[in-house]
Parts: sequence; structure tokens; C-alpha cells
Amino acid sequence: MILPMRSITFNRPWATWALSSLLVLGTLGLMTGCTPSSPTDSEQKPATGETKPTEGKTISVGIVFDSGGLGDKSFNDSAWRGIQKAETEFGIKVSKVESKEEKDYETNLAAMADDGNDLVIAVGLNQGKALEKVAPMYPDTKFAIVDGTVDAPNVRMLKFKEEEGSYLVGFLAGKMTKTGKVGFVGGQELDLIKKFEYGFAAGVNAANPQAELLPAKYIGSWDNIDEAKIAANVLFDSGADIVYHAAGRAGLGVIRAAKDRNLFAIGVDSDQDGEAPGNVLTSMIKNVDEAVYSTIKDMVDGKFESGEKIYDVAQNGVGISELTHTRDKVGPDLLAEIMAVKQAIADGTTKVPATKAEFDAMK
Repeated sequence: MILPMRSITFNRPWATWALSSLLVLGTLGLMTGCTPSSPTDSEQKPATGETKPTEGKTISVGIVFDSGGLGDKSFNDSAWRGIQKAETEFGIKVSKVESKEEKDYETNLAAMADDGNDLVIAVGLNQGKALEKVAPMYPDTKFAIVDGTVDAPNVRMLKFKEEEGSYLVGFLAGKMTKTGKVGFVGGQELDLIKKFEYGFAAGVNAANPQAELLPAKYIGSWDNIDEAKIAANVLFDSGADIVYHAAGRAGLGVIRAAKDRNLFAIGVDSDQDGEAPGNVLTSMIKNVDEAVYSTIKDMVDGKFESGEKIYDVAQNGVGISELTHTRDKVGPDLLAEIMAVKQAIADGTTKVPATKAEFDAMK
């Protein structure tokens, strides 16, 4: 029996083409997160804290969203899709809370543990410091954090090689730019977001060495849509015709700017192609939903282990959208080329930089 999901509010301060086209698009589906198979783990550090099979017990799962919240059409929404899939398949009991500010994280995580949840999921690396405090206080509760680093015996860290997916969309941008200029808008200027920036830049350079990468714009926010739109317009005013964002909910401003000017944005985390059909060239898919789902499945199966799990392009942890509204502009030949690039990353032939130092070393 599938139990209803509970929502908790805490009042505390804390083709159609020819056959060749179809073959390309069919294979491209392997690269996307739109109908993914569950990504397996490409790398895993030694883990502890293995659970026992639940044998009929209903698992309770709490999820704490970051300040971008539900409706970001990005990684919070992706995590929620993973919860919903697990709820449907396993009949788990679900509680959720949206954090209005970063100071709420510790309160919300502790409240979820106090409420008796077997597993508490923290969405976003900014919850890392709070989870470092909370996890030791609840040794019998299992935790998982998306993107964050919390080395504790009851915490699983869900991490991704965002630079690899960003390389793919960067390669496409390098091939598609008409002005020879592209840009990037990030949320908070963190090492994690630099992975998106430099992976994208490397992909652009590989596809089009003559293309100019305009200086990246960081807005210091995950939810300020207006500020992201301003940043995108600065890049468009500087000659960019394609701008990639990694800014959570705020990145919707980049898409709106592209739509207003009939240029291209590139979405992130979830498939954002439909946000402005024809003006979102593609999206870098980060399958947070499948990582969350597989973590819950491990709890249900008694196979939960702590430690770091990394999802990459080879295991469909990151990838590129199906270009639902732009495939006619891209064409089958370029799609096939992107598919070959994806394979080269997967088999290790192409190395993708995750930092400025690694990017500079490739020049």
C-alpha cells in the first residue's frame, strides 16, 4: 500500500528526420536524463554503516530542500522527483520542508531526525556545515547529502561530475555560436560551480578554438531571477549569443533574457528546454533524482552504506537533454559528433577539467 506524503512546516527560526536522424536521436537518449536508467556508481570510497533489510517495515524519509526551494525547475525539483518515484514504488512515508534561509538548515535537519525519519536527505552543498553538526547527534538516523562533503559513519554523499555534462553542452555551444562569443552565469562562486564553468569552457574550446569565452558572471544567489537576467543581458550586450547557467532557480532569469532577445540559453540540472521552446538550446542534465531514488532503494533493501558515491557521464549521472525544441537547428551530424564526444569522455579518452588549474593546463 502506498502511504500519503506528509508535508511539514516548521515554525521555528532555524524525425522527424530520415532513418539516420532517428538512429542518432535514439542513441542520444543514452546521454540524457529524461528517461534515464538508474545511474550506477562510477567511483566509491570505502563505506560504512550498512543497513539491514527492512522486511516489511515502512521506511520514513525526510527531505530538506535548500533555499532555492521547490519550483526551481532545477536540482531541488529533480531531488523531489526521486522522492516521488520511491514513494510510488516502495510505499515509503515522506516528509518535506523548504528552507527559506541558510540559517534554517540545522533546525530543519534536526527536526526531521527528531520526527523519527529513517533517512534524511539534505539537498545542496550549502547544508554541509549544518549536517556536520546534526549527523553525530543522531547516530541511528541515516543521512544523505546532495553535492556536500560530510564524512560521517551515517552519511552518504551524492556527488556528480558536473564538468563532464558541462563539456557536452559547451561543445554544442562552440559549434552553434554565430557570433563566436559565449557566456556563463553562476549562482554562488563555489568550487562546485566552477566545475560547470570550466567543463563548459573546455567543451567550447574543443569545438571551436576561435570562440571567445566572455568573463563569467556570478550573482551570489540561487533564487534572484532578476539579477541573473541582468547578468545574462550584460553577456548578450557583449556579443554572446549563447549563455549557460548554473544558478538554480535564479537561472530562469538567463532563460528569460534569451527569450526576450531571441538568443540561446543553456539550462541546467533538470530538462529546462521547455521553459522557452526554441531559445533553450539544450540543458545539462544532472540526475539528482536517480541518485536520491537509488539511495532510498538501498534503505528499503537494507543496503545503505555511508561514504561518497560519484555519478558521471558513463553511468548516465550527467548528460545532455534531448533538444526537444532545437534538434532541427542542430541537425543529425552534430548530434552524432556530440555522441562521439560523450563516448570519448566515458571511456577516458577525453579528460575534462574541473578547476581553473586543470583548464589552464589544457591550453
